[in-house]
Amino acid sequence: MTRLYLVRHGETFDNAAQILQGQVPGELNPTGISQAETVREKMKDETIDAFVSSDLRRSIQTCEIIAEPHHKNVETTELLRERDWGSMTGKFIPSLPKDPKDWPSDVETIPHLKARARNFLTWIKVTFPDKTVLAVGHGIVNKAIQSVYFNKPMNEIPRMNNADVRVLDL
Repeated sequence: MTRLYLVRHGETFDNAAQILQGQVPGELNPTGISQAETVREKMKDETIDAFVSSDLRRSIQTCEIIAEPHHKNVETTELLRERDWGSMTGKFIPSLPKDPKDWPSDVETIPHLKARARNFLTWIKVTFPDKTVLAVGHGIVNKAIQSVYFNKPMNEIPRMNNADVRVLDL
């Protein structure tokens, strides 16, 4: 069995400003750094065989902070990237249309996002059999991963706050 600690990155400057980040790199703000340090303290005595992160800066930063006491490198993957919000990227979230029917056509679809999530889970199981992996992703992609894992619609998966940790046994 492979154990996956699925983590959402710490708070970023854009999170605090309610800017939709999507696949831009992002950077942790002081709160986000503190959140990652809190996870590091909680996880420092766990046996973790591998650390994996989205290839976006905000997740890499979070993962590097958590991995520090384990003295392990962070491996990155595009499979863990946040949902591509297309032309809505960089916009003020409260000003965006709430109904997906009103979104532009360049937003990554849920079926595509869930296929990526399924590929991520398969990659983890194949690459790290019978290991413990800590992976840092993003709010929506992490929700898609859990949706696939639990075979539930995404709207039934509880929201992950910044630096939340969920455990999935694969």
